[in-house]
Amino acid sequence: MPSSPPVMSDLDLFADDILPDPYPTFAALRDLGPVVYLPTNNVYALTRYDVIRAALADTDTFSSRTVGFNPMANDALQGTSLASDPPVHTELRATLTENLSPRALRGLKGSIVAKADVLVADLVEKGSFEAVDALARAFPLEIVADLIGFTGTVRENMLRWGQAAMEVLGPMNQRTVENFPIAGELYAWCSQVTADDLTPGSVGRALFDAEARGAVPPGAAGHIIHQYLGAGVDTTIASIGNIVALFAAHPDQFDLVRADPTLVPAAFNEVLRYWVPLHAWGRAVTRDVDIDGTVIPAGAQAAILLGAGNRDPRHFDDPDTFRIERNPVDHLSFGYGPHGCAGQGLARLEGHAVIAALATHASHLVADDPIRTPSNTTRSIDRLEILEVLPA
Repeated sequence: MPSSPPVMSDLDLFADDILPDPYPTFAALRDLGPVVYLPTNNVYALTRYDVIRAALADTDTFSSRTVGFNPMANDALQGTSLASDPPVHTELRATLTENLSPRALRGLKGSIVAKADVLVADLVEKGSFEAVDALARAFPLEIVADLIGFTGTVRENMLRWGQAAMEVLGPMNQRTVENFPIAGELYAWCSQVTADDLTPGSVGRALFDAEARGAVPPGAAGHIIHQYLGAGVDTTIASIGNIVALFAAHPDQFDLVRADPTLVPAAFNEVLRYWVPLHAWGRAVTRDVDIDGTVIPAGAQAAILLGAGNRDPRHFDDPDTFRIERNPVDHLSFGYGPHGCAGQGLARLEGHAVIAALATHASHLVADDPIRTPSNTTRSIDRLEILEVLPA
């Protein structure tokens, strides 16, 4: 098939009126084609499931050296596994995945489940609560702080640092500019942190042990910790907020989990598919690549629209319906291929624990409309009032 000029759209992928609910935009772009050039952002948006999955698997063509959409953020991320390609990525990531493998996390499962159960039981007993601060933020922040070994002021700054680290991955808009100083605090701390700053027995200490024995390059431990705090915390917060909001909006689906606890993993997969935590993720195109007759030129920036792929009717039946029994194990929210989310095992433990606790202690959730504000990278709920929760 001869190549043709790219389909174009003049929309701004990071506009304030698009970010809170990008799904109508995703559908419009997906209908235009698998690749759509956006001159406003100077990116080639990948919109359909098969194309996105293939691009994520092809690290030779779609390089992770520019996961963000501005050069300052991409420069700051150099040296991290997030912004590197195999074989360097493989080396940097090995130590992190070793400490976040199912075997390594097995010992944490009991404490994570217990913490979620106590927290949710207390909230249900109150009869009403604000779900974001009280649950979606409180729970993963405590888990990750203990896991990595954060203490003192670092624990206090985790939320603002994690949010800023994701915000600055967007184009150089007002949100990015305002958050660079905050993200800079995280960069500075990670460049100076030592093993002694982290609690003994923590994953953070293990990363420094790996650095000491030469398993990762000198200075890599701080970069890996930065990656986890930057990329892992804010997305998990978003996912847990989405769990509560979707179960409140779809009581029939909540009833299914309450009746059959074995559906907990399927429910979390569907939450992730239906409302992906990440808005857009970048890739540098290293060579001319033809996708269904459209050539993306070498040197271009691709925007991976995971949410558009997760709602692609070519892959998922009735994709705009929230239905937990579909169990979409092949959703794209954790990425795919060599850069598949290194912390997805921990995210699943946390998500499953929250769903199970809600299903155990609550029978019905009545919520106000979720409040979302525009955010460049993470699509989170900022406030979710649970007006009434009936105990099980």
